[in-house]
Amino acid sequence: MKRSTLILTLALVTLAFAAAAVAQEKKAAGGPVAGTWTCTAHGGPNGDMPFTLYLEQQNESVTGSISSPLGDTDIGSATFTGGKLEIHINGGDENYTLTAKLDAGALTGGEWSADGGEKGTWDGKKGTDAATPAPAAAPAAKPQ
Repeated sequence: MKRSTLILTLALVTLAFAAAAVAQEKKAAGGPVAGTWTCTAHGGPNGDMPFTLYLEQQNESVTGSISSPLGDTDIGSATFTGGKLEIHINGGDENYTLTAKLDAGALTGGEWSADGGEKGTWDGKKGTDAATPAPAAAPAAKPQ
């Protein structure tokens, strides 16, 4: 009886690891713009503004959300075609359009515009918050 329980437990654990690996593979296969992007908008009325894009990609279709000091919202629509990302955000009072090119793993040459006529530029890096400085290195030990 103990041997049957042990075999069943090992089979279940193996199955759980296999399922987790398949789920991770599917998540990673979302496309080149899928993931978390730490970005900065330049040229707005409040100066530079950090924001974060949370993107999922299925072929050319992109979905997700945006988070900034002004609040969080879902992306209205977005596409990634020919190396160019185009995002439309319904911001309540104003709608925004963001475009950028994917170059060497970064979103570059970005431009944003609002219905009210405001325009500016933006850029983004994939992964953790690029705007947060890295912790300072520990001071070197003094020779004795």
